Amino acid sequence: MIPFLNLQKVNQRYRFDIEDAIRRVLDSGRYLLDQNLEDFERSFADYCGTKYAVGVGCGLDALSLIIKAFGFGPGDQIIAPATTYIASILAISRNGCEPVLIEPDIESYNINPDLIVEKITPATKAIMVVHLYGRLCRMDRITDIARRFGLKVIEDACQSHGASWNGRKAGSLGDAAAFSFYPTKNLGCLSDGGAVTTNDASLARKIRALRNYGCIQKYDSEYQGVNSRLDEIQAAVLNIKLKHLDSENSRRRQIAAFYLNSIENRRIILPYSSDKDSHVWHLFVVRSRNRDRLRRYLWEKGVETLIHYPVPPHRQKAYGWDDISLPLTERIHDEVLSLPMNTALEQSELVKIVEAVNSYEE
Repeated sequence: MIPFLNLQKVNQRYRFDIEDAIRRVLDSGRYLLDQNLEDFERSFADYCGTKYAVGVGCGLDALSLIIKAFGFGPGDQIIAPATTYIASILAISRNGCEPVLIEPDIESYNINPDLIVEKITPATKAIMVVHLYGRLCRMDRITDIARRFGLKVIEDACQSHGASWNGRKAGSLGDAAAFSFYPTKNLGCLSDGGAVTTNDASLARKIRALRNYGCIQKYDSEYQGVNSRLDEIQAAVLNIKLKHLDSENSRRRQIAAFYLNSIENRRIILPYSSDKDSHVWHLFVVRSRNRDRLRRYLWEKGVETLIHYPVPPHRQKAYGWDDISLPLTERIHDEVLSLPMNTALEQSELVKIVEAVNSYEE
């Protein structure tokens, strides 16, 4: 069986460096808010092309703290994509704001800029974009709309580490951005982890406080904060892996190119291939009208696949939005299937995956 993802194999090439880094943290006796985190925040901000990066506990917290730091709350609306992982929407509702869901563009699955303006109301405070599967949104169009209506732009960059547009990287294209370092990400640590990037000094300062019980100085809470800190071990691991992110993304692009050039089954809808720099292929997602049948077939052929994501946010029981109809979003979620996409895949495995996909018949 070709696994969808083998994290042990992915991290094996960095094992000795990671073990050494963890040992140094252990020996230091300093496990939170210390030098490894400072080093990573500086390096990650430099990588993304922003002035500031603030490490937090996870991607959801990063998004949630951005919204909180901007001062958005009950009565405020935030425009967001209908096709996304539930965490994007949870960050909005966690702050008491109302998510206003926008249908996607069918080629990219990202938020459709053509549908944003009609959803803007006097209560709208921000546009949240999600660079889904590693592909950047149409940021030129979206930032133009935001400027015209005086809205903040929040990037959910949790799947797009290293993607770039016109020489600018994900994380630097809006007013603030959220990243996840969950182990499966293009830049992943060994547990949960996240970060906020921004060029706004006051926002960065506030998020540094909010992540640590609202404190700038210990025991002196300026805000009603939370406990959401990227620990020293995870920061040490990320310091190592950040150096290899560009080469990891390059390998992902090679794998994606092989899939795109080799899969010839007309029953399979391949992802649209755009400017190579704007996509880092966190996931390689195809579509099929009989997705579940295709998935069973590939399993029988020895290929593990996953679904990202089987249930769209507006169909989640937690929200009870039974009156919302988003037909394109529902269609996409019914048809998507993720093929193995990681830098540990061998060429022989890629050939086997392609052969299995090409031999599928409905």
